[in-house]
Amino acid sequence: MAKKKDKVEAENPEVIETPETQTAEAEVPVLTNEEIKKLIEDGKAMAEAYAAEHDNYLRLAAEYDNFRKRTQKEKDAIYQTAQSETVAKFLPVYDNIQRAVAQTTTDAAYAKGVEMTAAGLGEVLEKLGVTVFGEPGDVFDPEKHSAVMHIEDETLGENVIAEVFQKGFELKGKVIRFAMVKVAN
Repeated sequence: MAKKKDKVEAENPEVIETPETQTAEAEVPVLTNEEIKKLIEDGKAMAEAYAAEHDNYLRLAAEYDNFRKRTQKEKDAIYQTAQSETVAKFLPVYDNIQRAVAQTTTDAAYAKGVEMTAAGLGEVLEKLGVTVFGEPGDVFDPEKHSAVMHIEDETLGENVIAEVFQKGFELKGKVIRFAMVKVAN
C-alpha cells in the first residue's frame, strides 16, 4: 500500500493531506480557565433562556386550550338558552290547546282535530328534550313547583300536590317554567 501512495505522490507533486498528516499538523486549541468558565456561564444562560421560553410555550398552550374549552361551553350555553327561550314562547300555545282539549263539544271532528294538534305539539316538545312535570299526588319540590295555594287535607300526605293549575316544563335539567300548584298540609 505504501508503494501505491509513493507512486501517487510522485505523479502528483502537490501534497496530499491524509488524516495522519492533518492530525500531526493541526494545532489543538487550548482554553484558559476564564474561557472555560465563560463557556459554562453561556451554556447556563442558554439553558435558563430555553427553560423560560419552554415555560412560556407551555403556559400559552394551556391558555389556548382553556380558551377553546371556554368558547365551546359558551356556544353550548347560547344554544341551550336560545332553545329554552323558544320553547318558553310556545308554552302559552300549549296551555291554550290543553284548555281546548278539556272543553266538551258536540263536534267530534273538531275534538279530534284539537286532540291531534295537542298530541303533535307534545311530540315536538318531547323530541326537543322538554319534559313536563307537575301532577297531582307528586311531592312538592320548591325548585320545580310554585305553591300558590295551601290546603289542609288529612287524606293527602304532607307537601303533596293536591291540584295543578299550570304544568311545569324543563329542558335538559333547566326549569323553563315552574308548575303552579296547590299544596296539601
